[in-house]
Amino acid sequence: TMRTASLAGTSVSSTSTNSRVQRQSPMRQTMRVNAALDFAELEEEVAAPKARAVRKDGLSSKEARMSRRFRAAQKSVPGRMQPQTPEQAIALMKANSNTKFVETAEVHARLNIDPKYNDQQLRATVALPKGTGKTVRIAVLCSGDNIAAAKGAGADFAGDDDLVADISGGMLDFDLLVATPDMMPKVAKLGRQLGPKGLMPNPKAGTVTTDVATTVGEFKGGKVEFRADKQGIVHVPFGKLSFAEGDLMTNLQSIVNAIDQNKPTGAKGNYWKSLYIASSMGPSVQVELSAIRQVD
Repeated sequence: TMRTASLAGTSVSSTSTNSRVQRQSPMRQTMRVNAALDFAELEEEVAAPKARAVRKDGLSSKEARMSRRFRAAQKSVPGRMQPQTPEQAIALMKANSNTKFVETAEVHARLNIDPKYNDQQLRATVALPKGTGKTVRIAVLCSGDNIAAAKGAGADFAGDDDLVADISGGMLDFDLLVATPDMMPKVAKLGRQLGPKGLMPNPKAGTVTTDVATTVGEFKGGKVEFRADKQGIVHVPFGKLSFAEGDLMTNLQSIVNAIDQNKPTGAKGNYWKSLYIASSMGPSVQVELSAIRQVD
């Protein structure tokens, strides 16, 4: 009986092996046919670009997401990798503004840093000599005589426990929060309200200070914070398009100098990759970095 079972098993296994051979045989035949093809024909097929779907209006998918106003403005500025002098770039930025409101002028600087490393992070402040053109609402967490000093300097809100209670309740009617060092333990309890809005005071940003009057005056006068994002790009507003071209140039130079002065210790090689300026709703224009440093 055992011998019969073993023979039966042998026959089953041989049958399954034959079936696998039969299943593989068509594939092997196909491989033989492909091997007989001319390799030149295969290379031509690979080298031939695939036909892309074309819209009826002739626009690419990226252009289709742009407004007609933006596409028209983009045609009047130089293409990528064509840097302009600072004077030309600012003139082009102002000339291509056709919105119904006064746009903000912005700097976008790509740096050769990787912010995931502590010694390559960039966060600092810069005082714009010609201001930002924007009204900044400032709240100050302090105690004692500092409350009166902050209000005298122009702070919109100033207080101690009462202001902490208001912020904890959801009052966030300010653009900047300044705190004295003794108030930081109370500020830590407001992380859930302030953190998502980017309003937490920080010594690197100049918002933790003992001289509240001077700090409020500086931020009201045009001091702004900047930092590098995850891609190592710094985005900073440097005025309004209603500013004179000379005032925008002065603010632009101040930002470039501040980025140079706060170069992270871990930055290696060429620190600057590129520099662009743009209005809030307009196309960007690349600026020749060396030309900015030559402007008196």
